[in-house]
Amino acid sequence: MRLAVLAVLVLSLCACEIVHKLPTRQGNVIDQKELDALEIGMSRDQVKFLLGTPIAASVFRNDRWDYVGYYKNPRGRVYSRTVSLFFEGDSLARMEGEKAEASEDKPDLEAIEKEAKKAATEEERSKEKTDSGIVITPKK
Repeated sequence: MRLAVLAVLVLSLCACEIVHKLPTRQGNVIDQKELDALEIGMSRDQVKFLLGTPIAASVFRNDRWDYVGYYKNPRGRVYSRTVSLFFEGDSLARMEGEKAEASEDKPDLEAIEKEAKKAATEEERSKEKTDSGIVITPKK
């Protein structure tokens, strides 16, 4: 009997989506401001200083670095971006994917941080005790 009540309680909680979901970040968080600072002719060390270590650098192909970023917010929207940098010797020769697509749905580092801050604020407000049991979030 207890097991049945517990199962119904757990299923009802799952159905209401009360379970907190964390955002998923994988690879390089690619910021458009950093990509705008890249210039043809920069050395590998300068590129590494701006963007960090590439997520996909092949041992067999020394002239290409790939920066791959993946982000899935708690609401389920997925954003991904790949930037490929090609070198000739030690200098940057060309770039692919460095310009953001026309869609405004692609977040940069600031958008990710803003969403994380908003989620943390909402979580703190939900923990606050209220007399009526109603939590009102102000509109921005």
